[in-house]
Amino acid sequence: MKKTSILKSLSALFLASLLGAAPASAKIKVAASLTDLASIASYVGGDEVEVFSIAKANSNPHFVEVLPSYMIKVSRVAVYLKAGLALDQWADAIIEGSRNNKLDVVDCSVGVDVLDKPSGKVDASMGDVHPQGNPHYWLDPANGSIVAEHVRDALTKADPSHAALFDANAKKFKAESDKKIADWNARMAPLKGISIITYHSSWVYFAKAYGLRIVGMVEPFPGIPPTAKHLQELVDRIKAEKAKILIQEPYYGDDDPKFLERQTGIKVYRFTPSCVGTGPDDYFKHFDAMTDALSKAGG
Repeated sequence: MKKTSILKSLSALFLASLLGAAPASAKIKVAASLTDLASIASYVGGDEVEVFSIAKANSNPHFVEVLPSYMIKVSRVAVYLKAGLALDQWADAIIEGSRNNKLDVVDCSVGVDVLDKPSGKVDASMGDVHPQGNPHYWLDPANGSIVAEHVRDALTKADPSHAALFDANAKKFKAESDKKIADWNARMAPLKGISIITYHSSWVYFAKAYGLRIVGMVEPFPGIPPTAKHLQELVDRIKAEKAKILIQEPYYGDDDPKFLERQTGIKVYRFTPSCVGTGPDDYFKHFDAMTDALSKAGG
């Protein structure tokens, strides 16, 4: 009798543990191409989501190795957030390989005022030019609220019972974003109108948001390494335009920026185009760090 009683108790405990685990398993699983999209999804979804990103902050988002492990992870999610504008074309292979027929794929670029749309024919001689326009739109913090709306709609579709929560969080995100944008604008105001150099074309939205003038890029064309002639032309341009700042992504080499620094005195700032983490505050923290560092450059 005692043995039977113990078995019944263990069975009851096992059943209780399964029932207790049910709320956690009911969370909406979300995959994102970029940490920025994942961070915004974490904010809007709150405790009702589990979020991860494929690309890391310190890696080039244009080129991500498609691994079977990514396909397996995406096979288990309900929503996939794409950057769009042909930035993360590698995501298509991951999504297809996941064989997840129920997956809701969301293009977060829809509704963004896209910059640098090329006119005329686009060919290989122009480098890695995106025919649909520059895809680094999340670096204008105003576009974060557009992404939040896409996330809200996707999560509501996946879990209508929490629609009110997702809508409230999206509105909260916009309110906090608007307040922070005002603070960042005030911090960056002394730099408005100054000339800067960038390594890649990642920073056009960021520059527009804060009134910075991009007068040259280390790459003569996107994805094309600079020649000695191009670097010398950049030296002359930096001096003529009195450019004080060069923004460089960490996944590009240091040799060329250091050469320009030696020749002109320009200060090099190494920023990742994406936020480091996928937590709900990481998207905002990224702008906090960048604007704080640049504001010390002076006008």
